[in-house]
Amino acid sequence: MEFKHNPVLKDEVISALDIKPNGVYVDATCGGGGHSELIAKKLKGGRLICFDQDIEAIEESQRRLKGFPFVTYFNQNFKDIKSVLLSHGISRVDGILADLGVSSYQIDNAERGFSFLHNGRLDMRMNRSQQKSAFDVVNFYPQEKLKKIIYEYGEESFAPKIAEAIVRARKTKKIETTFELKEIVESVFPKKIIYGKGGVTKKTFQAIRIEVNGELELLEGAVNDFIDCLAPGGRAAIITFHSLEDRIVKNAFRLAATDCICPPKTPVCICHHKAVGKLVNKKPIVPTPQEVTQNDRSHSAKLRVFEKF
Repeated sequence: MEFKHNPVLKDEVISALDIKPNGVYVDATCGGGGHSELIAKKLKGGRLICFDQDIEAIEESQRRLKGFPFVTYFNQNFKDIKSVLLSHGISRVDGILADLGVSSYQIDNAERGFSFLHNGRLDMRMNRSQQKSAFDVVNFYPQEKLKKIIYEYGEESFAPKIAEAIVRARKTKKIETTFELKEIVESVFPKKIIYGKGGVTKKTFQAIRIEVNGELELLEGAVNDFIDCLAPGGRAAIITFHSLEDRIVKNAFRLAATDCICPPKTPVCICHHKAVGKLVNKKPIVPTPQEVTQNDRSHSAKLRVFEKF
């Protein structure tokens, strides 16, 4: 299957990074190389370092950016960026971009098992070398744990009924495909909700994908590492696609941009916390109506930007 991914907020990302032609930049989630290519075209004498935990994404980026010899690739999760950069003698960079969305290739490729729109084996692993997949979560997690992740990661009010239906179904046979899971999830909703809202399985699939890939567990630490890696004047730009991610990024950036964090009534500062940078945009940057029309998957994207002192 051809690797397709239409990067969101393209102009906004390039503007946010304020790229120096001779600077060092990191694309923490290079995907199909869409954003990476835009960054590379701005560099003259600079360097671009691309990370992705999906080897197929790395391979596609290498094909797409073969005309740029100053690009280096690492098939690793963005949580490892700080240690990898240091191990290669890079202590400071001028900008870091992270697009936390699932690529169109991953969604549309049925064998990757991400989407309820395409029938395939339950998988959802961004890094296909890891052991745990969606099949394991759906078929072996206890009912209470399933309910917890669907409620917390999917923000799904029907989580108790969905978890119960999954456990009941798997007693008869293992749940092996995306369409089997979709049918089970839809079975707990009144038909008027299914037909009225559409896509009622989206939240459950999101929750399971987050659990499989541990997407939220290490995000706060990774954002702090991004900030640590920035040179003075360097910027971190992060695109999120759901409220849980956005809340983590917003809070991490806000804390890094705040001096005292003592309780409001404390007469004298005792925390000694110092801001290390500033928020470039206090409110998230969102796609234009035109972009949403052209790329429906951009509709929930939010871009937040932090600049290091």
